[in-house]
Amino acid sequence: MSTPAVLSAETGLEVIDIQNDAAFAARRLHVRDVGLQMEGMRRIAHAFVENPDTILQELVNAAIELCDADSAGISIEKEDRTDKDFYHWVATAGQYTGFLNAVLPRYPSACGVCLDRGRPQLFRVSQRFFDLMGIEAPLVTDGILLPWEVDGLRGTIFIMAHGRTEAFDQSDCRMMQVLADFAAMGVRQQGQQKRLLEQESAAAAAAMANDLAHKINNPLQRLTNILYLAAESQKVEDMQAAVRHVSGDLEKLSELVK
Repeated sequence: MSTPAVLSAETGLEVIDIQNDAAFAARRLHVRDVGLQMEGMRRIAHAFVENPDTILQELVNAAIELCDADSAGISIEKEDRTDKDFYHWVATAGQYTGFLNAVLPRYPSACGVCLDRGRPQLFRVSQRFFDLMGIEAPLVTDGILLPWEVDGLRGTIFIMAHGRTEAFDQSDCRMMQVLADFAAMGVRQQGQQKRLLEQESAAAAAAMANDLAHKINNPLQRLTNILYLAAESQKVEDMQAAVRHVSGDLEKLSELVK
């Protein structure tokens, strides 16, 4: 029994739960190149180790190749999200490459339906949706959308076809599930790196402040001693000498502050 489409008439989106869709289950399995799949997994693993900043882009690149998609992407719920600016496309590939860093509203959104259901979804996007968004983009005639969640952050990873009506099948869905797991790990890794850099920056700032405190303390101490001695002496020549010394130390302090 097929699950009814969601939002289709009003917004141009059709989102169907793959788990309960008999039509999708009946699709003929595609024959994928195992060697190509292994190479894709190798590149992803390599990116995790050598270039963690590129892991999300590697994932969408792999999705294009492994599932013979026309476009792919990864979205994430913005930390400072509003209903207008809710989903951030942090990686894109294929014909949708130009939509990198696009920000979409909370509604209408296939991503929102997918996250609410918490399972893989089949989706299609008609011209009605793009008219509502005020953008131009290829129609999505077939697509798979999967949710991921890690450390309080949620998002989706998706593949799309822009002309074929049965471009993907259950084997592609399983592959995308693997990539969704990788996406979650990639986001977690990037978050950890960001926190480490922030900690390193804080430590560096503390060290700089400590070093500056020592540098400032020396001329301040000299100023204190000179002024104390001058005050004790009350001799004109001592006062004049104190002014000369004070002027030099004040210049040093001014340079340090700048």
